[in-house]
Amino acid sequence: MAHVRRKILCIEDDRETAGLIAEELADRGFEVSVAYGGQEGLMAIMKATPDLILCDVSIPAMTGFEVLGRLNEIAPRLGRIPFVFLTALADRETELKGRRLGADDYVTKPIDFDRLVFIINARIAGVARTRLLPKIVNLNDREIEVMTWVSRGKTSAEIARKLRLSKRTIKFDSAASRSGLSIVNSV
Repeated sequence: MAHVRRKILCIEDDRETAGLIAEELADRGFEVSVAYGGQEGLMAIMKATPDLILCDVSIPAMTGFEVLGRLNEIAPRLGRIPFVFLTALADRETELKGRRLGADDYVTKPIDFDRLVFIINARIAGVARTRLLPKIVNLNDREIEVMTWVSRGKTSAEIARKLRLSKRTIKFDSAASRSGLSIVNSV
């Protein structure tokens, strides 16, 4: 069976840095394409959906934050693509802004390529795992709270007491716990 080379798009305006990233990742088995600006990067994403996007925060015309924002807008058409910021901006606020926008990771320059490859593989594997899991769609706040307590090992009776609900409202058993939580919404 042939090894599938994962496609990485690197959006980096510094041509020397972009070349180094492309060369290092290609040597480690990835298929790498490079875009030198945000607009060019978005076009590259639309043409050939990559398995993961590496993007500098400080790129001209359209910042990395703006690229991620636009990607979030068009995400339903593309599916889930891991997004990792690469930047020289090591301050906490910049990192938090990127994570609030939905970045999967944040790597500062100079790049530790062993660490970067580990992050890339973990993010791609994470997306593959989520495609295998059953979809849980549109959980309401109460369902999320119940699932949080279940994950902490609480019984339906304990959860019912904590949330001031009837035990009948929260129902799970061994069959339900194998395939997911069954929450009965009684009104």
